[in-house]
Amino acid sequence: MNSLELQLEVILLINFKKEILAFVPKEGVKSNLEDDSSNECSDVLVVGESMAIAAHNEDANVNLVDHTYLIKGILPNGLFFVGYTYAGELPSSAFAFNSNGLAFTLNSVPPAEDEIVAGGIGRNFISRGILEATGIDEAINKIRSSEVSTGHSYNLIEISTRRIVNVETASKKRISIHQVGETPFFHANMYRHLHINQAQDESSISRLKRANVMRKTTKGDFLSILGDADDKKNPIYMTGPSLHTLCTAVIDLDEQTLSIIEGNPRKGDVSIVFPLSPKKLINGHHDNHL
Repeated sequence: MNSLELQLEVILLINFKKEILAFVPKEGVKSNLEDDSSNECSDVLVVGESMAIAAHNEDANVNLVDHTYLIKGILPNGLFFVGYTYAGELPSSAFAFNSNGLAFTLNSVPPAEDEIVAGGIGRNFISRGILEATGIDEAINKIRSSEVSTGHSYNLIEISTRRIVNVETASKKRISIHQVGETPFFHANMYRHLHINQAQDESSISRLKRANVMRKTTKGDFLSILGDADDKKNPIYMTGPSLHTLCTAVIDLDEQTLSIIEGNPRKGDVSIVFPLSPKKLINGHHDNHL
């Protein structure tokens, strides 16, 4: 095997990591490959008269700090996308948007072992495919038509129609769609509306319980939720020792922007803002750095 073949093999393994780890025995070897994906990411979503917001904490193993990138891809047909991307992975297993005015954020949702099947499409490949969708309906069709091994949660955002939907998937092409409305919707790393056997994740249960009792009236309230660390054992905003909130993405459908906040989102220190209006994106106004 030459170096190029070896590099391709490594890249493929990285992009199938979450599927592969699902089949590794919990005892023995897995102790050396421990995966924290069950505890990754929190979202607060709402579409009301006064605001339409999707706010997302991107959480990951502390070893991934400073190993993420904003990738811009331009396709031959003129479509382009921007994705927050981990080293070696396809864009994006975190959050992204394209020049059609479609954006998404993602949540890992670990099903029970008896719900996992072999031979499915890797989640990273599905989210990369969504980046070429024209809107929510086509994105859902791409998700629905994909046979997966372990399932996932997709928060799909369409700027032109002011829509947000949460899509939960599982093996055997099972899917559930929740239309986000006036009632704020919090999603961590357990299924909320697709009824399957799932792993009981203490962190997700605690984060949901905490979010449910917090105020959710303004954008600032949403940022306060995602910056909350009152539960020292299972905080929403994570600072280690194993998991860390790398950044917070705030998609405002009325302002038609995606803002990235580094540090606790309660402080509101925005590092970069992208316009999401399809018209502005097509005209090339997509490098608006603050």
